[in-house]
Amino acid sequence: MIPRRKTRQISIGSVKVGGDAPLSVQSMTKTDTRDIRRTVNQIRRLEGAGCDIVRVAVVDEEAAHAITEIKKKIHIPLIADIHFNDRLALKAMDSGADGIRINPGNIGGRDRLKRIVCKAKTRSIPIRIGVNAGSLEKDLFKQFGGATPEAMALSGLRTIEFMEDLGFHLIKVSLKASDVLRTVEAYRHFSEKSDYPLHLGITEAGIGSGAIVKSSIGIGLLLNEGIGDTLRVSLTGDPVEEVRVGYDILRALKIRERGVEIISCPTCGRCAINLTRLVKEVEKAVQNKTTPLTVAIMGCVVNGPGEAREADIGIAGGKRAGVLFKKGKVIRKVREKDFAKVLLNEIYEFQR
Repeated sequence: MIPRRKTRQISIGSVKVGGDAPLSVQSMTKTDTRDIRRTVNQIRRLEGAGCDIVRVAVVDEEAAHAITEIKKKIHIPLIADIHFNDRLALKAMDSGADGIRINPGNIGGRDRLKRIVCKAKTRSIPIRIGVNAGSLEKDLFKQFGGATPEAMALSGLRTIEFMEDLGFHLIKVSLKASDVLRTVEAYRHFSEKSDYPLHLGITEAGIGSGAIVKSSIGIGLLLNEGIGDTLRVSLTGDPVEEVRVGYDILRALKIRERGVEIISCPTCGRCAINLTRLVKEVEKAVQNKTTPLTVAIMGCVVNGPGEAREADIGIAGGKRAGVLFKKGKVIRKVREKDFAKVLLNEIYEFQR
């Protein structure tokens, strides 16, 4: 188990963040928040994927008011994402938002921020200080000659100081850039100077495998150093994929496990079965399962028996047949055409 940096603990609705709380996985809706039906449907899909906290964009007063109806129909805490307009933050809190995200680089100065903080204080609503390299305060950009890690960390630290002077401490912080190493260094700088909980992510990571690699490396490096209390994998596309990748990162580091982990060989000239098709079939069938489980699907005799034996359930495949393993024990021989059916039956039985 990786020892985590000790941070303060806050609550976003029913979810605790920081301290000894489990590291939570977040996402953000891609719908127009004013479209309540579509937004609720997307949040319900995120809930099914294991999302702990969801964020919605508040672009105007109608979006802020929509939070009231959205909250009635979902089961996880909701954070209002605010830029440029402090009045929208106030209205989002009135509508029942469990948390507010503000960007110190574009909220419009200390007077506007003060109004948000004072209301959040009276309602005990946490605020995330969301520092972003693309919208860093102009004075810091000029002072440091760009959005450097040091400048990003200072943006968060001085915003905290302002909030603390108002008697407000329900704070978490993010320091995001699209550049992996700059993001990692910003979090390192900040964590040396503050014990407020940290929300991890690589912003504007992009789409597809490249985006997943960037997010996995950046978030993974920090988590491996014990830095981070909650995370969002920012991907262009379906937000459910963000949640799945988030859990994959946590599982790879043995921080938090959820669902079925499939172990399969990359295949080579020794592989005697259509392993790719088999793995895709099983993976699709179990993507919504929640109980932690390792399933090995192997295609030859080199590493197949060993990997299958170490998994909860495994098939060591060979020519036209294979061996089923459960918890390290050989159960029986299985015909190749029955591999998928047998594996899925065993998985479903295990998940009951």
